[in-house]
Amino acid sequence: MSEKIIILDFGSQYTQLIARAVREANVFCEIIPYHKPFTFDENLKGVILSGSPFSVNDEKAPVVDVKEFNEKLPVLGVCYGAQLTAKIFGGRVEKSNKREYGRAHLQIEKEDKLLQGVSLHSQVWMSHGDSILELPTDFEVLATTESIPVAAFRKKDNNDHPLHALQFHPEVYHSLEGKKIIYNFLVNICGCKQDWTPSSFVQETIDNIKQQVGDGQVVMALSGGVDSTVAATLISRAIGDRLHGIFVDNGVLRKNEFQQVLDTYKEIGLNVKGVDKKQLFYDELKGKADPEEKRKIIGRLFIDVFQEEATSLTKIDFLGQGTIYPDVIESVSVHGPSATIKSHHNVGGLPEKMHLQLVEPLKYLFKDEVRKVGLELGIPHDQIYRHPFPGPGLAIRILGDITEEKVKLLQEADDIYVRGLKEYKLYPSIWQAGAILLPVKSVGVMGDERTYEYTLALRAVTSVDGMTADWAHLPYEFLAHISNEIINNVRGINRVVYDISSKPPATIEWE
Repeated sequence: MSEKIIILDFGSQYTQLIARAVREANVFCEIIPYHKPFTFDENLKGVILSGSPFSVNDEKAPVVDVKEFNEKLPVLGVCYGAQLTAKIFGGRVEKSNKREYGRAHLQIEKEDKLLQGVSLHSQVWMSHGDSILELPTDFEVLATTESIPVAAFRKKDNNDHPLHALQFHPEVYHSLEGKKIIYNFLVNICGCKQDWTPSSFVQETIDNIKQQVGDGQVVMALSGGVDSTVAATLISRAIGDRLHGIFVDNGVLRKNEFQQVLDTYKEIGLNVKGVDKKQLFYDELKGKADPEEKRKIIGRLFIDVFQEEATSLTKIDFLGQGTIYPDVIESVSVHGPSATIKSHHNVGGLPEKMHLQLVEPLKYLFKDEVRKVGLELGIPHDQIYRHPFPGPGLAIRILGDITEEKVKLLQEADDIYVRGLKEYKLYPSIWQAGAILLPVKSVGVMGDERTYEYTLALRAVTSVDGMTADWAHLPYEFLAHISNEIINNVRGINRVVYDISSKPPATIEWE
């Protein structure tokens, strides 16, 4: 088992950034809600206490026993975690006269392993409403800022299990040497070996799957996306053809995608059955224009088709899924389970309905880590770095009702657009791109003829994780080229527009 750091989440918007910084240092970590118990085993090397929107003086402020943790392990408190530490050990924390928010510069007062190699006046990021006015007895200041007398501190003479705390956020981009501070905690203080790599993850995960599945068989719905492809490859490396993949053509995939994905799976060596159900989906979607109704129809039909195919197999004990860590964090957050999870993100209800146990090899990985593991497994680069594509596919990129003719129209236009992004070497810098067929016709002139045809919107965004997104500033000459290519080659479209909305307030998809 890899060494591990526990990050106790008090509800901070930055908690996942702490986890990413720890993972980037090749140390495995797990985020758990502050109220969830955990085991102090030999692999656990330290505990990080996150920030929080709460004040430590709130009546219902979240509290943990920092003293108990520190009797067993090194502890690092961040922002709220620092204020909670100070209060529990007898210090004084009060509401600031003004909210301390934004850039500040550290003045290092005392040398310490935590701040080793950090520059004098290093920029850090503050975001808190409380301040530590008095440190507890046996604690000492390590650094101050222009406006804060206690920016970093530690417990004195605590060499067995050091206890450090920071009133700023080292995990955010604006703390220029924050990752160095986190590295110092992991390596210099906790003694982590930094042995959590894509290679070690692959071997450990394959061993775990072998142990979990034994002689059993796994069925898995595949989408052609990064997560399900990497998860299936890991399961396949562990149990071979006892993994039964099912890839359904729902009629709203991209042009030639059904066959291309099946060819890729064959190349990887996966045991996958392609199921052509286009007509079933077209029949059920006929006349349906409401976005949520379209999503529900596609989700329900997919589950029906998958269950029909899965039950034709014998002795299936497990269901494979490509769940990744942000989905897990969302469902066990400090604030309770997410109110809504889009139905196409998982095969909802099937594990219970079919009495199957789950195999989720990626459930502790972020998306960028999934890609690194995929490359380690030898999955083709184009498959690993393909843009996200919605579960309901082109059905939510055709505004209004769905017909086979509209799907073919959009497939052709979308194919020209995506191929153009790749030819102009723009594709890698974009998080997601696609074409949207609008329920709007306009007058055009082609040759000497008057036309009355559809309008097509192009969408491209840049993002880190899809939670927020900016519209991509594609070159005018590229947009002009793609517009000409689509209008000249796709009969039925005579106008192309470009969407320059960011998320928020707009969403990435139009439906």
